[in-house]
Amino acid sequence: MGAGTGVGPLTGIRVVELGGLGPGPFACMLLADLGADVVRIDRSGAGFEMPVPPELDTLQRGKSRVSVDLKSPEGLDSVLALVDRADVLVDPYRPGAAERLGLGPDELLARNPRLVYGRMTGWGQTGPLAQRAGHDPNYLSATGALHAIGRAGGPPQLPLSLVGDFGGGAMYLVAGILAALVERATSERGQVVDAAIVDGVAHLMANPYSLLAGGAWNDQRGTNLIDSGAPFVDVYETADGRYVSVAALEPAFYAQLVDGLGLAAAGLPGQWSKDEWPALRAAFAAAFASRTRDEWAEIFEGTDACVAPVLSMTEAPHGEHLAARGTFIERDGRPEPAPAPRFARTPTGVPASPESPGHSSVPELLERWGASAPLPA
Repeated sequence: MGAGTGVGPLTGIRVVELGGLGPGPFACMLLADLGADVVRIDRSGAGFEMPVPPELDTLQRGKSRVSVDLKSPEGLDSVLALVDRADVLVDPYRPGAAERLGLGPDELLARNPRLVYGRMTGWGQTGPLAQRAGHDPNYLSATGALHAIGRAGGPPQLPLSLVGDFGGGAMYLVAGILAALVERATSERGQVVDAAIVDGVAHLMANPYSLLAGGAWNDQRGTNLIDSGAPFVDVYETADGRYVSVAALEPAFYAQLVDGLGLAAAGLPGQWSKDEWPALRAAFAAAFASRTRDEWAEIFEGTDACVAPVLSMTEAPHGEHLAARGTFIERDGRPEPAPAPRFARTPTGVPASPESPGHSSVPELLERWGASAPLPA
Protein backbone atom coordinates (compact mmCIF):
# COMPACT_ATOMS: atom_id res chain seq x y z
CA MET A 1 0.00 0.00 0.00
CA GLY A 2 1.44 3.39 -0.96
CA ALA A 3 1.67 6.54 1.10
CA GLY A 4 -1.03 8.29 -0.92
CA THR A 5 -4.77 8.10 -0.38
CA GLY A 6 -5.39 5.71 -3.27
CA VAL A 7 -8.47 7.73 -4.17
CA GLY A 8 -9.12 10.83 -6.24
CA PRO A 9 -9.13 11.80 -9.91
CA LEU A 10 -5.41 11.04 -10.37
CA THR A 11 -5.57 7.51 -8.98
CA GLY A 12 -3.28 5.33 -11.11
CA ILE A 13 -0.90 8.17 -12.06
CA ARG A 14 2.67 7.54 -10.89
CA VAL A 15 4.98 10.45 -10.09
CA VAL A 16 8.71 10.52 -9.36
CA GLU A 17 9.70 13.70 -7.52
CA LEU A 18 13.38 14.59 -7.39
CA GLY A 19 13.68 16.18 -3.96
CA GLY A 20 13.88 19.95 -3.70
CA LEU A 21 12.38 22.88 -1.78
CA GLY A 22 9.25 24.97 -2.09
CA PRO A 23 7.34 24.82 -5.36
CA GLY A 24 8.39 21.32 -6.44
CA PRO A 25 7.30 19.65 -3.18
CA PHE A 26 4.08 21.69 -3.09
CA ALA A 27 3.21 20.68 -6.65
CA CYS A 28 3.81 17.02 -5.85
CA MET A 29 1.82 17.32 -2.61
CA LEU A 30 -1.10 18.57 -4.70
CA LEU A 31 -0.72 15.67 -7.14
CA ALA A 32 -0.66 13.26 -4.20
CA ASP A 33 -3.71 14.95 -2.66
CA LEU A 34 -5.53 14.31 -5.94
CA GLY A 35 -4.74 10.61 -5.79
CA ALA A 36 -1.41 10.23 -7.61
CA ASP A 37 1.15 7.74 -6.29
CA VAL A 38 4.12 10.02 -5.57
CA VAL A 39 7.63 8.80 -4.77
CA ARG A 40 10.03 11.46 -3.55
CA ILE A 41 13.74 10.82 -4.14
CA ASP A 42 15.77 12.44 -1.36
CA ARG A 43 19.43 12.78 -2.24
CA SER A 44 21.60 11.19 0.45
CA GLY A 45 23.20 13.90 2.59
CA ALA A 46 22.06 16.70 0.29
CA GLY A 47 21.32 20.29 1.01
CA PHE A 48 19.09 22.48 3.08
CA GLU A 49 15.96 21.10 4.75
CA MET A 50 12.99 23.02 6.10
CA PRO A 51 13.36 23.80 9.84
CA VAL A 52 10.52 21.51 10.94
CA PRO A 53 10.53 17.81 11.85
CA PRO A 54 9.70 15.58 8.85
CA GLU A 55 6.43 14.46 10.42
CA LEU A 56 5.24 18.09 10.46
CA ASP A 57 6.26 18.95 6.88
CA THR A 58 2.85 19.06 5.22
CA LEU A 59 4.43 19.48 1.78
CA GLN A 60 5.60 15.86 2.04
CA ARG A 61 2.26 14.31 2.98
CA GLY A 62 0.86 11.49 0.90
CA LYS A 63 4.27 10.59 -0.56
CA SER A 64 6.64 7.67 -0.26
CA ARG A 65 10.18 8.85 0.49
CA VAL A 66 13.38 7.02 -0.37
CA SER A 67 16.98 8.21 0.10
CA VAL A 68 19.24 7.57 -2.88
CA ASP A 69 22.81 8.46 -3.77
CA LEU A 70 22.17 9.75 -7.28
CA LYS A 71 25.90 9.89 -8.01
CA SER A 72 26.32 6.14 -7.55
CA PRO A 73 25.55 3.72 -10.41
CA GLU A 74 23.27 1.71 -8.13
CA GLY A 75 21.31 4.76 -7.03
CA LEU A 76 20.91 6.01 -10.60
CA ASP A 77 19.77 2.58 -11.78
CA SER A 78 17.17 2.47 -9.03
CA VAL A 79 15.72 5.82 -10.01
CA LEU A 80 15.74 4.90 -13.70
CA ALA A 81 13.80 1.72 -12.89
CA LEU A 82 11.14 3.86 -11.20
CA VAL A 83 11.11 6.36 -14.07
CA ASP A 84 10.53 3.53 -16.56
CA ARG A 85 7.19 2.89 -14.83
CA ALA A 86 6.27 6.52 -14.07
CA ASP A 87 3.83 8.87 -15.77
CA VAL A 88 5.43 12.06 -14.46
CA LEU A 89 8.85 13.18 -13.25
CA VAL A 90 9.39 16.50 -11.46
CA ASP A 91 12.85 18.06 -11.75
CA PRO A 92 13.45 21.01 -9.33
CA TYR A 93 17.13 21.52 -10.17
CA ARG A 94 18.88 24.33 -12.01
CA PRO A 95 19.07 23.87 -15.79
CA GLY A 96 21.55 21.15 -16.70
CA ALA A 97 21.84 19.56 -13.24
CA ALA A 98 19.54 16.65 -14.03
CA GLU A 99 21.40 16.06 -17.30
CA ARG A 100 24.70 15.83 -15.42
CA LEU A 101 23.17 13.16 -13.19
CA GLY A 102 21.96 11.16 -16.19
CA LEU A 103 18.32 12.12 -15.50
CA GLY A 104 17.76 14.70 -18.21
CA PRO A 105 14.65 14.70 -20.40
CA ASP A 106 16.40 13.35 -23.49
CA GLU A 107 17.61 10.28 -21.64
CA LEU A 108 14.37 9.65 -19.77
CA LEU A 109 12.00 10.23 -22.69
CA ALA A 110 14.10 7.84 -24.77
CA ARG A 111 13.50 5.20 -22.10
CA ASN A 112 9.88 6.11 -21.43
CA PRO A 113 8.32 8.03 -24.34
CA ARG A 114 5.04 8.56 -22.43
CA LEU A 115 6.77 10.38 -19.56
CA VAL A 116 5.67 13.92 -18.72
CA TYR A 117 8.85 15.64 -17.57
CA GLY A 118 8.05 18.68 -15.40
CA ARG A 119 10.84 21.19 -14.84
CA MET A 120 10.43 23.66 -11.95
CA THR A 121 12.80 26.64 -11.82
CA GLY A 122 12.70 30.28 -10.85
CA TRP A 123 14.20 31.84 -13.97
CA GLY A 124 13.37 29.13 -16.52
CA GLN A 125 15.51 26.86 -18.68
CA THR A 126 16.76 29.70 -20.91
CA GLY A 127 17.68 33.38 -20.61
CA PRO A 128 20.56 35.35 -19.07
CA LEU A 129 19.57 34.49 -15.49
CA ALA A 130 18.79 30.80 -16.04
CA GLN A 131 21.82 29.61 -14.05
CA ARG A 132 21.57 32.16 -11.25
CA ALA A 133 20.29 31.33 -7.77
CA GLY A 134 17.15 33.05 -6.60
CA HIS A 135 14.16 32.92 -4.29
CA ASP A 136 10.57 34.12 -4.31
CA PRO A 137 11.24 37.88 -3.76
CA ASN A 138 13.80 37.91 -6.59
CA TYR A 139 11.33 36.45 -9.08
CA LEU A 140 8.58 38.85 -8.00
CA SER A 141 11.03 41.71 -8.46
CA ALA A 142 11.64 40.80 -12.10
CA THR A 143 7.94 40.74 -13.04
CA GLY A 144 6.70 44.04 -11.62
CA ALA A 145 4.63 42.23 -9.01
CA LEU A 146 6.74 43.11 -5.97
CA HIS A 147 6.93 46.79 -6.95
CA ALA A 148 3.13 46.93 -7.01
CA ILE A 149 2.57 45.48 -3.54
CA GLY A 150 2.70 47.87 -0.61
CA ARG A 151 1.39 51.11 0.88
CA ALA A 152 1.63 54.51 -0.75
CA GLY A 153 4.89 56.14 0.28
CA GLY A 154 6.28 52.90 1.66
CA PRO A 155 8.53 50.12 0.37
CA PRO A 156 7.36 47.02 -1.50
CA GLN A 157 6.00 44.36 0.85
CA LEU A 158 6.66 40.63 0.65
CA PRO A 159 3.41 38.64 0.18
CA LEU A 160 4.71 35.43 1.83
CA SER A 161 5.77 32.90 -0.81
CA LEU A 162 2.24 32.44 -2.08
CA VAL A 163 2.57 34.61 -5.18
CA GLY A 164 5.89 33.30 -6.49
CA ASP A 165 6.82 29.83 -5.28
CA PHE A 166 3.33 28.44 -4.93
CA GLY A 167 1.13 30.57 -7.20
CA GLY A 168 3.40 31.39 -10.12
CA GLY A 169 5.51 28.27 -9.68
CA ALA A 170 3.86 25.14 -8.29
CA MET A 171 0.35 25.79 -9.57
CA TYR A 172 1.58 26.45 -13.11
CA LEU A 173 3.72 23.32 -12.98
CA VAL A 174 0.67 21.27 -11.97
CA ALA A 175 -1.46 22.91 -14.68
CA GLY A 176 1.22 22.09 -17.25
CA ILE A 177 1.57 18.50 -16.07
CA LEU A 178 -2.20 17.93 -16.16
CA ALA A 179 -2.46 19.49 -19.63
CA ALA A 180 0.37 17.27 -20.88
CA LEU A 181 -1.35 14.19 -19.41
CA VAL A 182 -4.59 15.13 -21.20
CA GLU A 183 -2.71 15.59 -24.50
CA ARG A 184 -0.90 12.28 -23.98
CA ALA A 185 -4.23 10.46 -23.97
CA THR A 186 -4.45 11.26 -27.70
CA SER A 187 -0.82 11.30 -28.82
CA GLU A 188 0.51 8.55 -26.52
CA ARG A 189 3.61 10.73 -26.13
CA GLY A 190 5.02 12.60 -23.17
CA GLN A 191 6.79 15.95 -23.30
CA VAL A 192 8.78 18.47 -21.27
CA VAL A 193 6.91 21.10 -19.24
CA ASP A 194 9.10 24.16 -18.51
CA ALA A 195 7.50 25.92 -15.52
CA ALA A 196 9.36 29.07 -14.51
CA ILE A 197 8.21 31.17 -11.58
CA VAL A 198 8.87 34.39 -13.50
CA ASP A 199 6.60 33.20 -16.31
CA GLY A 200 3.83 32.17 -13.94
CA VAL A 201 3.92 35.38 -11.90
CA ALA A 202 3.87 37.47 -15.08
CA HIS A 203 0.81 35.48 -16.17
CA LEU A 204 -0.83 36.09 -12.78
CA MET A 205 -0.29 39.81 -13.40
CA ALA A 206 -2.54 39.78 -16.50
CA ASN A 207 -5.21 41.95 -14.87
CA PRO A 208 -2.91 44.66 -13.45
CA TYR A 209 -1.07 44.85 -16.78
CA SER A 210 -4.42 45.22 -18.56
CA LEU A 211 -5.36 48.04 -16.20
CA LEU A 212 -1.94 49.65 -16.75
CA ALA A 213 -2.39 49.49 -20.53
CA GLY A 214 -5.82 51.08 -20.22
CA GLY A 215 -4.65 53.96 -18.03
CA ALA A 216 -6.49 52.62 -14.97
CA TRP A 217 -3.30 51.70 -13.08
CA ASN A 218 -0.06 53.52 -12.38
CA ASP A 219 3.33 52.59 -10.96
CA GLN A 220 2.76 54.51 -7.71
CA ARG A 221 2.01 51.62 -5.36
CA GLY A 222 -0.83 52.02 -2.92
CA THR A 223 -2.71 54.52 -5.08
CA ASN A 224 -4.72 52.18 -7.29
CA LEU A 225 -8.13 50.61 -6.97
CA ILE A 226 -7.16 47.20 -5.57
CA ASP A 227 -3.76 47.84 -3.97
CA SER A 228 -5.02 49.70 -0.85
CA GLY A 229 -5.30 52.99 -2.75
CA ALA A 230 -9.09 53.06 -2.57
CA PRO A 231 -10.49 53.51 0.95
CA PHE A 232 -13.27 51.02 0.24
CA VAL A 233 -10.71 48.28 -0.61
CA ASP A 234 -8.40 48.22 2.37
CA VAL A 235 -7.71 46.96 5.88
CA TYR A 236 -8.70 48.91 9.00
CA GLU A 237 -7.65 48.62 12.64
CA THR A 238 -10.39 48.12 15.20
CA ALA A 239 -10.74 49.18 18.84
CA ASP A 240 -9.01 46.04 20.14
CA GLY A 241 -5.94 46.37 17.92
CA ARG A 242 -7.20 43.78 15.45
CA TYR A 243 -8.24 44.29 11.84
CA VAL A 244 -11.08 43.96 9.35
CA SER A 245 -10.77 43.79 5.57
CA VAL A 246 -13.05 45.81 3.29
CA ALA A 247 -13.66 45.22 -0.43
CA ALA A 248 -16.89 47.09 -1.21
CA LEU A 249 -16.29 47.88 -4.88
CA GLU A 250 -19.81 47.66 -6.30
CA PRO A 251 -22.15 50.59 -5.47
CA ALA A 252 -24.73 48.32 -3.82
CA PHE A 253 -22.08 46.76 -1.59
CA TYR A 254 -20.57 50.17 -0.85
CA ALA A 255 -23.95 51.48 0.28
CA GLN A 256 -24.22 48.61 2.77
CA LEU A 257 -20.71 49.36 4.04
CA VAL A 258 -21.53 53.01 4.68
CA ASP A 259 -24.83 52.08 6.31
CA GLY A 260 -23.23 49.51 8.61
CA LEU A 261 -20.60 52.03 9.68
CA GLY A 262 -23.37 54.45 10.63
CA LEU A 263 -22.11 57.00 8.10
CA ALA A 264 -25.07 57.10 5.69
CA ALA A 265 -26.08 60.55 6.92
CA ALA A 266 -22.55 61.86 7.41
CA GLY A 267 -22.30 63.73 4.09
CA LEU A 268 -19.39 61.62 2.89
CA PRO A 269 -17.52 62.38 -0.34
CA GLY A 270 -18.60 60.36 -3.36
CA GLN A 271 -17.22 56.84 -3.64
CA TRP A 272 -15.37 57.60 -6.87
CA SER A 273 -14.15 61.11 -6.02
CA LYS A 274 -10.52 60.12 -5.97
CA ASP A 275 -9.29 63.52 -4.81
CA GLU A 276 -11.42 63.09 -1.69
CA TRP A 277 -10.33 59.53 -0.90
CA PRO A 278 -8.09 60.71 1.99
CA ALA A 279 -11.10 62.26 3.73
CA LEU A 280 -13.19 59.16 3.05
CA ARG A 281 -10.45 56.94 4.43
CA ALA A 282 -10.20 59.03 7.58
CA ALA A 283 -13.95 58.69 8.15
CA PHE A 284 -13.81 54.92 7.69
CA ALA A 285 -10.75 54.58 9.95
CA ALA A 286 -12.41 56.57 12.75
CA ALA A 287 -15.59 54.52 12.50
CA PHE A 288 -13.81 51.15 12.53
CA ALA A 289 -11.67 52.26 15.50
CA SER A 290 -14.82 52.73 17.59
CA ARG A 291 -15.63 49.00 17.92
CA THR A 292 -13.80 45.69 18.23
CA ARG A 293 -13.14 43.39 15.31
CA ASP A 294 -15.72 40.86 16.44
CA GLU A 295 -18.33 43.55 17.04
CA TRP A 296 -17.91 44.67 13.44
CA ALA A 297 -18.15 41.08 12.27
CA GLU A 298 -21.49 40.80 14.04
CA ILE A 299 -22.75 44.10 12.65
CA PHE A 300 -21.93 43.13 9.06
CA GLU A 301 -23.04 39.50 9.38
CA GLY A 302 -25.65 38.70 6.76
CA THR A 303 -24.84 41.75 4.63
CA ASP A 304 -23.07 42.14 1.29
CA ALA A 305 -20.84 44.94 2.54
CA CYS A 306 -17.76 42.76 1.88
CA VAL A 307 -16.36 43.25 5.37
CA ALA A 308 -14.54 40.36 7.03
CA PRO A 309 -12.56 39.93 10.25
CA VAL A 310 -8.86 39.35 9.63
CA LEU A 311 -8.15 36.02 11.31
CA SER A 312 -4.74 34.77 12.38
CA MET A 313 -3.43 31.37 11.30
CA THR A 314 -4.30 30.13 14.78
CA GLU A 315 -7.88 31.37 14.47
CA ALA A 316 -8.66 30.56 10.82
CA PRO A 317 -9.13 26.77 11.07
CA HIS A 318 -11.79 27.34 13.73
CA GLY A 319 -13.68 30.07 11.89
CA GLU A 320 -17.35 29.22 11.41
CA HIS A 321 -17.35 29.03 7.61
CA LEU A 322 -14.13 27.05 7.12
CA ALA A 323 -15.02 24.71 9.97
CA ALA A 324 -18.43 24.04 8.37
CA ARG A 325 -16.79 23.26 5.01
CA GLY A 326 -14.02 21.13 6.48
CA THR A 327 -11.38 23.33 4.84
CA PHE A 328 -8.88 22.10 7.42
CA ILE A 329 -8.30 18.58 8.68
CA GLU A 330 -6.76 17.72 12.02
CA ARG A 331 -3.68 15.54 12.37
CA ASP A 332 -2.44 14.66 15.83
CA GLY A 333 -4.31 17.63 17.25
CA ARG A 334 -2.85 20.09 14.71
CA PRO A 335 -4.79 21.80 11.92
CA GLU A 336 -3.68 21.11 8.35
CA PRO A 337 -5.20 22.36 5.08
CA ALA A 338 -7.46 19.77 3.48
CA PRO A 339 -6.97 18.75 -0.17
CA ALA A 340 -8.47 21.16 -2.71
CA PRO A 341 -10.38 21.45 -4.99
CA ARG A 342 -13.29 19.05 -4.41
CA PHE A 343 -14.69 16.47 -6.79
CA ALA A 344 -18.24 15.12 -6.94
CA ARG A 345 -17.57 11.72 -8.48
CA THR A 346 -13.94 11.03 -7.56
CA PRO A 347 -13.48 12.68 -4.16
CA THR A 348 -10.05 12.83 -2.57
CA GLY A 349 -9.30 11.16 0.74
CA VAL A 350 -7.33 12.15 3.81
CA PRO A 351 -3.63 12.29 2.85
CA ALA A 352 -1.26 9.97 4.65
CA SER A 353 1.07 11.52 7.21
CA PRO A 354 4.43 12.79 5.95
CA GLU A 355 7.19 10.19 5.92
CA SER A 356 10.78 10.75 6.98
CA PRO A 357 13.49 10.48 4.30
CA GLY A 358 14.36 6.84 3.71
CA HIS A 359 11.14 5.54 5.26
CA SER A 360 10.40 3.57 2.09
CA SER A 361 12.80 1.36 0.13
CA VAL A 362 13.42 1.22 -3.59
CA PRO A 363 12.66 -2.53 -3.85
CA GLU A 364 9.22 -2.16 -2.25
CA LEU A 365 8.40 0.80 -4.48
CA LEU A 366 9.46 -1.08 -7.61
CA GLU A 367 7.39 -4.04 -6.54
CA ARG A 368 4.39 -1.75 -6.00
CA TRP A 369 4.87 -0.33 -9.47
CA GLY A 370 5.12 -3.76 -11.09
CA ALA A 371 8.86 -4.20 -11.59
CA SER A 372 9.77 -7.80 -12.35
CA ALA A 373 13.20 -7.64 -10.70
CA PRO A 374 13.49 -4.97 -7.98
CA LEU A 375 16.97 -3.51 -7.72
CA PRO A 376 18.81 -3.22 -4.40
CA ALA A 377 18.47 0.11 -2.55
